[in-house]
Amino acid sequence: MAEYNKTEALDWARENLRGQWTTIMTPFTPDDELDEDGLRSNIRHIRSLGTHGAGCTWGMGEFWSLTREERTKVYDVVAEEAEGDWPIGAHVTHTSAKSMLNLADHAENVGFDLLIVAAPYMVTKTEQQVIDWVKMLADNTSLGIMFYNSPQFGIVVGAQGLRSICDIPNVVGVKEASFNQELSIEAHQQIGQDAIISTPDEWILFKGQELGFEQQVMFANTSDWRFDTPDRNYYVQFIDRAMRGDLSSDFYDTHVRPIKEVSDKWWQYTVKKFGGALPASMCKSWGEVMGLAGGHVRAPLADLDDGEKSDLEREITSTLEQIYQRADQA
Repeated sequence: MAEYNKTEALDWARENLRGQWTTIMTPFTPDDELDEDGLRSNIRHIRSLGTHGAGCTWGMGEFWSLTREERTKVYDVVAEEAEGDWPIGAHVTHTSAKSMLNLADHAENVGFDLLIVAAPYMVTKTEQQVIDWVKMLADNTSLGIMFYNSPQFGIVVGAQGLRSICDIPNVVGVKEASFNQELSIEAHQQIGQDAIISTPDEWILFKGQELGFEQQVMFANTSDWRFDTPDRNYYVQFIDRAMRGDLSSDFYDTHVRPIKEVSDKWWQYTVKKFGGALPASMCKSWGEVMGLAGGHVRAPLADLDDGEKSDLEREITSTLEQIYQRADQA
């Protein structure tokens, strides 16, 4: 539970938004109910990987498919499992301002440390609309806010607009997930000294080393629980080392890159198969291979078929076995 006021939000974030932060899936039972036991088990597994914090009800958490009762139940479970000593963020994006503020209030009351918000999809057409929307949330919460910049929400805010958002007192930074490398670099270079900018992919770490900027947190990347086990948490190790200034391309090439290439391949395949939709079905299937509860995705998304799931599992297990063998021989 965060203990800071609005003027202290950025200082809190600079201290606590570090290393690998992840996103939490929302598992469902076969009869399409929230799998609370599975959710609790997933959180405990993710914590055991050494992850520094997590957010819930993001895109990978299928927030758009959840009722208000389900969404707030996820908040309750995550807050209980965090036990006040594992930083947590609540994604509160909604098309209704009233609903967004109600979600934010609930998250703050049950002990969340941070809010995450994106543009209200469907109706947002200008950057000023986004800026005003984020300011409305900021004016009505004591928590720090990370803005989520993603084309999934219908608009990508440019560097100047991101600067205006970060000038709002309790906005602490941006998850810059525009999939536009030039914009990510521009945001780091223009805003990174004054706010936390996080591009959720490893390429930004190597580009930062080349251009002279650093990223202190891999914010809301789904990689750790897909790539790691408690005794083989190479992805978390890589991120932790990078955040300490020890960015090792050798460690990345041997311990991370092979499984990341499998991920990129299946990510692109799933996105293409489902016409550009978020590949939550692939991530849920991958999570089940790693022992997490997943279940189906909710409509209008669709699951991978059984053959695809088998192919995915085979590639994951064989690639991880090769990584482990090389690591043991090193």
